[in-house]
Amino acid sequence: MHWDDVKVFLAVARTGTLTTAAEKLNLGIATVSRRLERLEQDMAMTLFTRHQTGYQLTLEGEALLSNAEAFENAALSLTESGQNHAQAQGLVRLAVSENLANGLIIPSLQSLFSRHPELRIEINSGVQLTNLHRRDADLAIRTIQPDVGNLTIKRLGTLRFGLYAATSYMKFIQDHDLHPDQCHYVGWADTHQHLSLAHWMKDFTRNQNFKIETNSLSTQIDAVKSGLGIGLLPDFIANQLGLVQINDNTLVEQPIWLVAHSNLITAKRIRTVMDHLIQLFAEHPSFQ
Repeated sequence: MHWDDVKVFLAVARTGTLTTAAEKLNLGIATVSRRLERLEQDMAMTLFTRHQTGYQLTLEGEALLSNAEAFENAALSLTESGQNHAQAQGLVRLAVSENLANGLIIPSLQSLFSRHPELRIEINSGVQLTNLHRRDADLAIRTIQPDVGNLTIKRLGTLRFGLYAATSYMKFIQDHDLHPDQCHYVGWADTHQHLSLAHWMKDFTRNQNFKIETNSLSTQIDAVKSGLGIGLLPDFIANQLGLVQINDNTLVEQPIWLVAHSNLITAKRIRTVMDHLIQLFAEHPSFQ
């Protein structure tokens, strides 16, 4: 088995197409196809079924995937062992919500890069759930604990939510002597009513007085900042923005989990970023 062929196998398994795999590996499509065929010949098995929509792993391919990832991790660890042991090098891909990325993680990275100048981080804050088994990312921060797979999971803390409004809207409430059931609220669109935050707001307001509804937390934050109504927002973001808390109670709590593929955690670059994130959340009072 050639390491170059294993890299092709992993790239096709993670991307689902020869074209995207070739782009990621900086190879020609013909080279990727040839190496994949060579690996299947060496293994004496069919690793993928070919469809118009792309390549899908067979049962044999699924069985090979974890061993191939272990092979990949061993190769990365071997490379790192020959490098400066004091510094991490290479790319780490982190999947995290936009609000945690912008409000907490990105501002902390300069200190990490100053200690590890050869380290690079790719942040994926898309709305789709990242699949660590396909190696869409190396690490993920989630508010739902995964319960399957070869994953290493660490609880980072608790994300707390409260009811907040802009100073301008608080003045509007006071000037008009509004009761809670007369206020305007920022809610979730119908497409996101399955979320626990949406359920809480719907119950609290009795599904009334939603002045604006959105499908993302970031747009809800902007709506509250603009004085459009009261929203259920993370405490750490609301405090950064100077929003006014309607009451002093924490109304919703969500655990925050750091998730990594178990085959990767011994790699120095992965461990370095994990340790940075663990310390970052541990030292922030809003997540304790």
